[in-house]
Amino acid sequence: MHDFHHNDSPHSKRPVSYALLDQDRRNAREEKPIMQLAQQDKGGLKDSHLDRARRVLQIEATAVRSLVEQLDANFAGAVDTILAGPGRVIVCGMGKSGLIGNKIAATLASTGTPAFSLHPGEASHGDLGMVRPEDIFLALSNSGETEEVIRLIPFLQDNGNRLIAITGRPDSTLARHADFHLNAAVPEEACPLQLAPTASTTAALALGDALAIVLMEARGFLPEHFARLHPSGSLGRRLLTRVGHVMHTVDLPIVRPDDEASQVVQTISAGRMGVALVCRDRDLAGIITDGDLRRAMERHRREFSELRARDMMTANPICIDRDARLQDAVDLMTERSITSLVISEGGRLTGLVHLFDCTV
Repeated sequence: MHDFHHNDSPHSKRPVSYALLDQDRRNAREEKPIMQLAQQDKGGLKDSHLDRARRVLQIEATAVRSLVEQLDANFAGAVDTILAGPGRVIVCGMGKSGLIGNKIAATLASTGTPAFSLHPGEASHGDLGMVRPEDIFLALSNSGETEEVIRLIPFLQDNGNRLIAITGRPDSTLARHADFHLNAAVPEEACPLQLAPTASTTAALALGDALAIVLMEARGFLPEHFARLHPSGSLGRRLLTRVGHVMHTVDLPIVRPDDEASQVVQTISAGRMGVALVCRDRDLAGIITDGDLRRAMERHRREFSELRARDMMTANPICIDRDARLQDAVDLMTERSITSLVISEGGRLTGLVHLFDCTV
């Protein structure tokens, strides 16, 4: 058997023999079952991932359910104290508890309870100057012994602040010094090492949500209030923006009462709002929707081309005031199953608003 040897070029291939090539082919055939087995193992591994994920979710769900039985008069006292107090709620926590505290503060603030978060490390280096005596302090620590948080207790007592604590240990230093302790103890963490805060942080977050929503309901917080605090959201836009801000006032799809059917069709198509407004020198006479147009075609068929705008229009169309909220316009269009509303003043056409203008 002859081998194919390489030459002296540095770019040439290493020696290869036919025998080695045959052996490689045999090895490849033998490896196929092994590869198939590996694929099966991979599928089993995926099942294992799902089982572990389900275990985590079950542990965290159990942690939240356990809070129902742990709620007591302390929760009601905390709610009453916040409602009666003229100050803000200052939420404080270290590490993962601090991150949960940030979310709780944001939820409180967006649902009608003035609140902000304060880092305990920064607090003891000057930021305590932001704390007023009328403020209520909400401190989070699963162990109840977080040094950076405990260090703030003497100041809070001297400053006259009420203290609400969320911990997993009712006998901890923080819990014992709090005016109200919300018990967030959990049976176990989802972390298999019982080290990473998982179920405990979920429980603390759920307690914070419960506190915020109970306060929200007690204050009679309505969608209008929510919108004022969320002006950039879709709900805020619909509740705060007026029809006059978005209505169309130029290039309106207007036809005269005597215009022919062909002109009506052209106007509706060009206007791209599904309607034509029938006016006499801006005096509103009626409206023709694309539905009116289709019904006229079906009813008159051969005589359709002889119709005039006045023959197809609906007199006294549904109108809305320019100072109405977008939400009012949406509600009215939904109730009447229409997609456009006319804005008129003293019987004269002012503008036109489409459902799309109110929802984007």
